[in-house]
Amino acid sequence: MLRTLSRMTTSPAPKRVKTSPPLIGTHNGHFHADEALAIYLLRLLPSYKPSTLLRTRDPSLLSNCHTVVDVGGEYDPAQNRYDHHQRTFDTTFPNKSTKLSSAGLVYLHFGKAIIAQRTGLHPDSEDIEILWRKLYNEFIEAIDANDNGISVYPTSETANLSKRFNDSGITLSSLVGDLNNDFSISAAPESTDHETNDTNSASNPDPQAAEDTRFLAASNLMGTSFLRKLNGYHTSWLPARSTVLAAYEKRLENDPQGRILVFREPTPWKDHLYTFESSSSPSKSKVLYVLYPESGTPGAKWRIQAVPVSKDSFESRKPLPEAWRGLRDEELSAKSGVEGCVFVHASGFIGGNGSEEGAREMARMAVDM
Repeated sequence: MLRTLSRMTTSPAPKRVKTSPPLIGTHNGHFHADEALAIYLLRLLPSYKPSTLLRTRDPSLLSNCHTVVDVGGEYDPAQNRYDHHQRTFDTTFPNKSTKLSSAGLVYLHFGKAIIAQRTGLHPDSEDIEILWRKLYNEFIEAIDANDNGISVYPTSETANLSKRFNDSGITLSSLVGDLNNDFSISAAPESTDHETNDTNSASNPDPQAAEDTRFLAASNLMGTSFLRKLNGYHTSWLPARSTVLAAYEKRLENDPQGRILVFREPTPWKDHLYTFESSSSPSKSKVLYVLYPESGTPGAKWRIQAVPVSKDSFESRKPLPEAWRGLRDEELSAKSGVEGCVFVHASGFIGGNGSEEGAREMARMAVDM
């Protein structure tokens, strides 16, 4: 009996059954930012590493794919089908009205898992929910809207407006569109783990292989842009939330009406300030000026910055006094009556002083001028 047991415990382990990597299908031909990002997002997940990519519109070939994105006329998460082109499709992100594209669909279902994997945060934490919604609001929704032909502004509000300059060529969607052009120079992206095991090798000179290579470059462009956003929101924006809240709750210590906000170190404050203000009583005064040191080193100069009327606006709620604008150093100190002044920008959106107390005095004077 003992010999039998001994032989059993030392016998070789059974061989693992090899499984094929999942095959992801999307359409060939002209590609867009949404499916380029959707493919990249899927391949961030362990279950899609490695994976093989097939670009085709042939239904018989797509039917053999584990996951199909942006083609096939079917949205069925249970079957890993994520198309949005069918007439009956009307899915949106929670509490949003923008119809999803393939990028939005993949993000809707897998975004939290991707964020948890990349950040190390617990999948059920509040921070995951905050980042998931933030990334949709600031990055994914614009891709959804662009692919579905939804304008940023209602047509009725822009009928009589004309752009001062053309900015359409610098968007990510435009840069992806450029990659559809088969230039004579190589468009091959740098090697990443997203570019392995694809059915069409970049070394194959046929036109479809060249198109697939350009698609991978587009996917890499969209994906790395997404990851940079995620990293910034996780390592900088999210930690700043508690810092801004603490300063916001102490703002009455700086000004009886709470119009001056003070930070002890440089902090990304804009997003959070508008969020906290929107949840406060409408009767309370808005913050007009934000004060902070230029750096974290001892003796650093201080900045006084006027709060914009909205996050993306160049217009300030209350610019620094006109009499100070464009002046520097002694001339500015003489004009303002505040020692240690360094500068005030010609538009009045920002100024500087050599000390915290000097910046505070500039702010205290400016709120009532």
